[in-house]
Amino acid sequence: MQIKLIASDMDDTLLNKEHKLSQRNAKAIQSALERNIIFLLATGRMYCSARPHALKMGLDVPLVTYNGALVKGSKSGEVFYEHKLNYDTAKEVLAYCKEHKYCAQVYIGYDILVDKKGKWSDMYAFIIGVPITEIGEELYKITEAPYKILVMTEPEDFDAAWKNFAEKFAGRLVVTSSRDNFLELMEPGVNKWEAVKAVAASYNIKPEEIMCIGDSNNDIAMIKNAGIGVAVANAKDSVKEQAKIVTASNDDDGVALVVEAILTQQITVPEE
Repeated sequence: MQIKLIASDMDDTLLNKEHKLSQRNAKAIQSALERNIIFLLATGRMYCSARPHALKMGLDVPLVTYNGALVKGSKSGEVFYEHKLNYDTAKEVLAYCKEHKYCAQVYIGYDILVDKKGKWSDMYAFIIGVPITEIGEELYKITEAPYKILVMTEPEDFDAAWKNFAEKFAGRLVVTSSRDNFLELMEPGVNKWEAVKAVAASYNIKPEEIMCIGDSNNDIAMIKNAGIGVAVANAKDSVKEQAKIVTASNDDDGVALVVEAILTQQITVPEE
């Protein structure tokens, strides 16, 4: 099996706990690029947060952002495609959040909007390096469809919140997560794998020629369907169960280890 494209999640996968790219991971990516292997970022982050990392790595590729809702060139800025959340559904979700006092972040354009800042929004802003805008009651009167809505809860309330949104908006939302208290809500059909697969097809690359690396629920589709699906050691058990390979953790250069193995053809994949 020849891998021609590698897609990696960012937070808790490619980036370490300090939200930085290690020297070894950077070197492995450069080595892949020198072998004409395409390297993609596939992230739940917004485009303007992912782009600086891509440019620093020297990537001139479409970036898979908002969990696949927007695919946009890292250097060209050309929109490969976008798939926003249905406007009416988004309004209903926000009304539901207000009624049940869920903390919601709305992603419109390059802005992250909240009704009121708090510990979750402050933490999120610190992680991704993008300011968050507080707009009060106007959050529930949005006039434009968002790329996604992120609902943040206490960890102990997370499972119940997931169930509530999945049942209330069945068939109208994709419900997944990027952390144990980050509930990601997107339009049906939107996920990282569909976006990665579309980008690969534009390069005439087949699904079996793709390697995908991740750690959380929003990575499962791409890890399950790629030719080689890889979970980092710190990944959720549900992710590891779908992976062909489990590499080292994000703090131990897990991405570099598996990329180096691919480049030296020392990797073995169990037979199905």
